[in-house]
Order: sequence, then C-alpha cells, then structure tokens
Amino acid sequence: MIEILLVVAAIAILAGIVIVAINPGKQLGDTRNAQRRADVNTILNAIHQYTVDNKGTLPTTITTSSTAICKTGGDCTNLINLSVLTDSEKYLTSIPYDPTGATTNSTGYFVYKSVNGRVVVSAPSAEQSATINVTR
Repeated sequence: MIEILLVVAAIAILAGIVIVAINPGKQLGDTRNAQRRADVNTILNAIHQYTVDNKGTLPTTITTSSTAICKTGGDCTNLINLSVLTDSEKYLTSIPYDPTGATTNSTGYFVYKSVNGRVVVSAPSAEQSATINVTR
C-alpha cells in the first residue's frame, strides 16, 4: 500500500512540474497575441490596397486621433467606419476583431493617421505587456 502511495505522490509531483513548465495561461496569451498581430496586418494591408486602388486616397473616416474600428455591420457612432473595405468584399469579407477585447460595436483594434500621413493600426488589448501596432 505504501508503494502505491509513493508512486501516486511521485506522479502528482511530476504532473505539477509539467503544468508549471507548460504554463497554459502564457501559451493562451501568446496564441491570442499572434491572432492580434495577424489581424492588425490584415487591416493595414486592406487599407493600403484601398489607398493604392484610389490613387493615394485613404478611407475618409480615418482621423489623426487613435480611435476604435467599428465591426462590420455595427453601429459606428464615435468609431472608425471602414465599411469601404468590406463593401462587395473587395478588400475584406469582414473586419477582424480582437479575440478578447471586442465589444458590441468595436473590434478592439484602433487606427489613426500620423502627422506624417502614415497609417497606424494597433491592438491595445495585447497581453503579457506586448505592444502590437503596425505602421505603413
């Protein structure tokens, strides 16, 4: 009986060490951050392609202050409406949204035009102190 208890205790100790080493919370955070990086790149690429197709003109709704992007089909009051990117699904089928930071109408991603005319898309809900923003 003592041998069985020792084996069970050893297995429990090893399982605890493995769980701590794997750190599922960090792994899940890294996965969500990877999705955020892909999403901000997708949004910025669609904005860039729209700008190229329209002779250098950005979507008119992008302002110089960092503002949340509106979800496809949502109420865009006080948000940046990028429906020009999803119209006829020419650039995007729908605006991507943050895996955890999206609200009813906001995607959880922000966009603005810098004073130098560069577009910045960011994911302020990034986890583990990561900074996710892309500029073009």
